[in-house]
Amino acid sequence: MSYSITPSDLTPALRVPPAFLGGGRLVGQRTLAKAVECSGIGVHSGEIVHLRLCPAEEDAGVTFVRTDLLNGARTIKARWDHVVDTRLCTVIGNDHGGKVSTVEHLMSALNACGIDNVRVEIDGGEVPVMDGSADSFVLLIEAAGVVEQDAPKREIEILSPIEVEEGGKRARLSPCDAARYSVTIDFDRSPIMAQSCDVTLSPEAFKNEISRARTFGFFEEVDHLQKMGLARGGSLDNAIVIKGQDILNEGGLRFSNEFARHKVLDAIGDMALAGMPIRGHFEGNRCGHALNNRLLRELFATPEAWRVVESGSPLLQAVVY
Repeated sequence: MSYSITPSDLTPALRVPPAFLGGGRLVGQRTLAKAVECSGIGVHSGEIVHLRLCPAEEDAGVTFVRTDLLNGARTIKARWDHVVDTRLCTVIGNDHGGKVSTVEHLMSALNACGIDNVRVEIDGGEVPVMDGSADSFVLLIEAAGVVEQDAPKREIEILSPIEVEEGGKRARLSPCDAARYSVTIDFDRSPIMAQSCDVTLSPEAFKNEISRARTFGFFEEVDHLQKMGLARGGSLDNAIVIKGQDILNEGGLRFSNEFARHKVLDAIGDMALAGMPIRGHFEGNRCGHALNNRLLRELFATPEAWRVVESGSPLLQAVVY
């Protein structure tokens, strides 16, 4: 992978003056201070992709632009109702056939770092997987810097519980005064087995506890996945690979519960497709991209369960790296 940045570009993100923390000042929306870019391989397509994160105007949200496509197929809004596939990753698309897959790691970093508006220019159909985590995207955001805009930041406040369940898998959103994510996984094979992770979302917590957790897969399933057109770019450089009882990656795991932490990372990215931050408690038990998207669809089909509020909470004011 490669970056078009240097150490001198690693300027700190916008710091909100301490006097404003909890002081009644509404928080502004945020975008990047400048454009940054990277390149890497698509974990499923196996193709090299170039990606550029650009500042965007107020209320623009996150928009993907396929620079390799023409006309209406180029522009794809990153929203829950534009999700068109959830097999092993989250894929968004438009009515003209344009698609971008594996958006969840980038969306997770943008969500956790408080970025409301960004234009994502990409010359292929899949976001580069980088090292299998969201750490590279946090680095890009830090390199770009963050600016506060005049329009107030808005978030979705959960007013009553919403839950979806399928085949013993469950995802739930319930009221909470912060953005909290709790995930439990239970695989019937070592070395994963049962794991859990619980985090109250902030830029610092995401960077230190979640962003470096990598995606994972099983060596025995590689041939089957590749025949399905998936995992063609997967390697020990961008995923944890499990063979029998062993982790094949040199150095092993980054965290003892890295698998559960990555599931939290995925959930943060999938919930970002709500279009604005969610103030509530996400709970997932063996959840994945399909169930996460079903949860958002159920949420927006239940208007009495949520409301949009202007943000003035310390959680979203203290964007400090």
